[in-house]
Amino acid sequence: MIDADDLLAGFTPPQAYTMETAAGAPAAPGVHVVLDGGTVIYVGRTGNLRDRLRQHLTGNRDSSVLHQQVGAELDRRGPAATARDIAGWLAGREVRWQQTDNPEGTKEALVLALRPRFNRQLPKPRN
Repeated sequence: MIDADDLLAGFTPPQAYTMETAAGAPAAPGVHVVLDGGTVIYVGRTGNLRDRLRQHLTGNRDSSVLHQQVGAELDRRGPAATARDIAGWLAGREVRWQQTDNPEGTKEALVLALRPRFNRQLPKPRN
């Protein structure tokens, strides 16, 4: 069995997913993970960690796959979720990140290994 802790060894410690946390992220390329109860529920890659973490909290369903996926889950529970509802839900989760010059490869490896529920497309394994 794959141990998420081993895969995330180079990441920051888990932090509450808030605007303050996002503001403390580097404006550098990297990979971020969102956790719910210690379980990775989303893996993302970006050229600017700070901007992307903020965008997940303040954006809309067109600007973020995470925002879209969380919104769809919240919609199933009741009336259509607003951007504020989605940001509020995310604020109850944790985030970790790792700076890397290869965010695409790191994200792909994590998604294949962890199969997070909010990553809608899994990369094809390489032979």
